[in-house]
Formats: sequence, C-alpha cells, structure tokens
Amino acid sequence: MAESGTLPIGFGELEVLAVGTVLLVEALSGLSLNILTILSFCKTPELRTPSHLLVLSLALADTGISLNALVAATSSLLRRWPYGSEGCQAHGFQGFATALASICSCAAIAWGRYHHYCTRSRLDWNTTVSLVLFVWLSSAFWAALPLLGWGHYDYEPLGTCCTLDYSRGDRNFTSFLFTMAFFNFLLPLFITVVSYRLMEQKLGKTSRPPVNTVLPARMLLLGWGPYALLYLYATIADATSLSPKLQMVPALIAKTMPTVNAVNYALGSEMVHRGIWQCLSPQRRERNREQ
Repeated sequence: MAESGTLPIGFGELEVLAVGTVLLVEALSGLSLNILTILSFCKTPELRTPSHLLVLSLALADTGISLNALVAATSSLLRRWPYGSEGCQAHGFQGFATALASICSCAAIAWGRYHHYCTRSRLDWNTTVSLVLFVWLSSAFWAALPLLGWGHYDYEPLGTCCTLDYSRGDRNFTSFLFTMAFFNFLLPLFITVVSYRLMEQKLGKTSRPPVNTVLPARMLLLGWGPYALLYLYATIADATSLSPKLQMVPALIAKTMPTVNAVNYALGSEMVHRGIWQCLSPQRRERNREQ
C-alpha cells in the first residue's frame, strides 16, 4: 500500500494520475448509464417483465462495479488507500461479489433469451426471480469465502484498490481460484455460448435472430479474460515478477464492462432505449401516458 505522499513502486507521478483518471472516467460512465437503465425500469411499465428483470439485475451488478471503481479512482488520485485494512477487505468483497454477479447475470440473460425466443413457454416471474436470487446469493457466497480464509483479499499493485490476492500463488489460492473460476467464469461462459448458438440454429432457419448472438460471449472473454489469464499465470509462476503496470491492465479493462454492458443490453434494446429516453424527457413520458 502506498503511504501518504509517496508513489507506489513501479509507478511515476503521471502514471498514477493516468490510472486514477481512467478509473474515474470508467466509474462515472458506468454509473450514469446503469443508473439511467435502473430508473427506466422503475418508471416504464412496459419494462416490468421477467426477461427485463434479468437486464435489471445486470445493471445493478454493474452499478456496484462502477461504485467500486469510483472508490479506487478517488484513492488513486489521493495516491493512498485511506480506509485501512478492514476497508480493503470490504472493498475487495464488494468488487468481487458484483463482478461475479455481472458475469452470471450475462449468462442468465443468454439463457433467458433462448427460453423466450426458442421455446413454447414464456419466462414466468417465479423462474426469473429465483434465477436472480440464485445469481446474487451465489456471488455473495463465493465473494465471502476469502473473508473466511479460502482465498484472500489484498491491495492491487497500485496500492489504492483491493482484489483477490494472487501474489501468493499457494495451494490455498490455487484451489480457490480453479473452483471459483469453473463455477463463475467457465460455466457462465459455456451457458452464454451454448444459449446463443442454439438460438442461431433454431431461429436462423426461419428468420434473423432478434439479438446479437456473437457479441455477448466475446465481451465476457475480452472483459474478464485478462483477469483470468493473470490469475492462471499466478498459479504456475510468480505473478509479482510481472511489471506492476502490466498487473493493473486487467483491472482497468474489467472496469469498462459496466459501460460496455449498458451499451449492449440497455441501449442496444429498443424497449429499454425508449424507456431511458422517457426518463430523460418528462414531456415525452407525459405524451405517452396521454396516448
């Protein structure tokens, strides 16, 4: 952890400022877009459907990631972590839980879209609410394990934000990583790929699929893959041998996911997009009510 008035090892003054600025831009962008998405659900009756509840779950998770990035940005611009070791553990838990919820919500949306467009039965509220509860309870469960001793939260190389500690690379970390990665990255990725592939096969024979069936899986890989590679490298080699700046790259990439997801799942949906514009334009909302 960087002390007050000192620079983290491996970083110059401009580099610390650049990281803090990037985190701040990512945080504000993700917060604004996802808060608009959440407000549109609250104020637009047409969006209160089981399938859109899955998108709302994703927006809530991504809002949490953006709040985590905002704390990291503030600390980076201060050049120190002002919240102590307990604050580090809380920051690590909150960031990890919302990240897992975001990944699993993307998989839930993929499954929900397949169920909605390719089966004879529509999604019902009981199934969707149960799925959302499972996503969040499962994410909280896995994020709590490092607090209980399986895995560990610690400062990232910049010393101004906290995440799963990969610097040790011991058996404790390795066993937790592979188990957690299977259930919270590989399995959601598999569900996402298979759901959209089946949708392509079923709908492609008669019409064009109503949603992009390639982009969601690619976003999961590009957004969270660098973290997965860093953690995998830590199980076979000393991750601290990597440049501190290189170690920060996965975190900066992952913090873009709230914005990317909002563009793809919210702005990319005509109904959600319309709901957002109604939130931004009270006059339009009143006209729609009169009609």
